Amino acid sequence: MPCRSSRGFTLVELMVTIAVLAILVAIAFPSFEASMRSNRVATSNNALLTALSMARSEAVRNTRGGGVCASTDGNGCNGEWSNGWMAFADNNGNGEFDDGDTVINFTQLNAKMQAEAEGDDVIAFNSRGMRIAGGDQIITLRPVECGGQEMQRTISVAPTGTVRVQKGACQ
Repeated sequence: MPCRSSRGFTLVELMVTIAVLAILVAIAFPSFEASMRSNRVATSNNALLTALSMARSEAVRNTRGGGVCASTDGNGCNGEWSNGWMAFADNNGNGEFDDGDTVINFTQLNAKMQAEAEGDDVIAFNSRGMRIAGGDQIITLRPVECGGQEMQRTISVAPTGTVRVQKGACQ
């Protein structure tokens, strides 16, 4: 009998390999999904902190003020925090976004994230970097689906202009 060499995989070998791969993917997917959710939270949190920092820095730099507000399109304070936000330089120092004010930064929030604010619609800073309105401004960021993890971030802006972030379980 002549000896013949094999040049490929048999159907059984291929099916076993595909079955093992499917099992590995099924095990890894939930972990990957949680990792993606965590990255979305971190990205949104960092974007909001950046906008607040830019507005406060601009308020001190231009000596008239600056602020952050909820915005749908970056053209005005016109929306919910879940749509996004924009940082602006307040050229006339009134604590509101008006025609002629400069938009510094606009961030559109990921559709898989949600944001809620307690307090004023605009977080405005004066020329000393302090908030114009009194009391803490609180903004809560969390994914639409938390998955039972501590994915909520509560950002509070104190009257002094300082910003604190607290991690917590979704509510």
